Amino acid sequence: MNAIEITGMYKQFTGKRMTKVDALKGLDLTIAAGEVFGFLGPNGAGKSTTIKLVMGLLRPTSGRAQIMGMDSCQAESRRHVGYLPENPAFYDYLSAEEYIAFVGSQFRMDKVLLTQRSEEVFKRLDLWEARKRPIRGYSKGMVQRVGLAQALVHDPDVYILDEPMSGLDPIGRSLVKDIILDLRIRGKCVFFSTHITDDVEKVCDRVGVINKGQLLVVESVETILQRGLEGYTVFLTNPDGKKEELFVKKAELQKCIEQSVILHQSVEKIEPCRKNMETFFLEIVAQQ
Repeated sequence: MNAIEITGMYKQFTGKRMTKVDALKGLDLTIAAGEVFGFLGPNGAGKSTTIKLVMGLLRPTSGRAQIMGMDSCQAESRRHVGYLPENPAFYDYLSAEEYIAFVGSQFRMDKVLLTQRSEEVFKRLDLWEARKRPIRGYSKGMVQRVGLAQALVHDPDVYILDEPMSGLDPIGRSLVKDIILDLRIRGKCVFFSTHITDDVEKVCDRVGVINKGQLLVVESVETILQRGLEGYTVFLTNPDGKKEELFVKKAELQKCIEQSVILHQSVEKIEPCRKNMETFFLEIVAQQ
């Protein structure tokens, strides 16, 4: 069973002066259980609209979405999901501890399990010391981490995260990436939107690029990086101790190594030179 299936999803909004705006144009997408899928696109591309449709927060003009085989319009399907919206907002007079207890009760968690899981996620997200303070006193990054805590606490099979690294400092972003990688190891499905290409490159199995409501490409990250390989930087040490760096095209690497043996050079390191995810993303968007 696939974790998420989107079939023929189309969404049209009514704009100013009754103009029609096509926010999503016939989206078809399947995401497997245990897969980390990155949803890339510029601002206004349709990422958040897609996520809201999958979560049942918007109704599609046509098409459908399923979560773990259940129609996403059914509230029961969302028991399988940990959801982080783009701009999370909470009852800010509550403490993080009180809010997570409320979330756990909505998922009908056993009280003992809820206490245990709450402690785990608070400590993992560096919120343990602040858990009893009202959320209104939290920084933007701390509010974002509360959003992640409420997505994690009931240990669902599917995580749908809209810009999960938004508002986080480098330490926070690194922490979230580690959590996503841990979820993948545990066989969870993670579907997250972002416009930060580096995040996708480091944690995702596959990536989809969307722009102007159209899904332009779906590809494995490994394939993208392999296709973008342009050559290698070879770091050499000459017999006299002098260091040297050479750029070598893909087809010429073996010849370079053989030549270094003849010249009695030591090969210290070989680094691949490739186009990164950002270049791939920009090239795809530019073609539209």
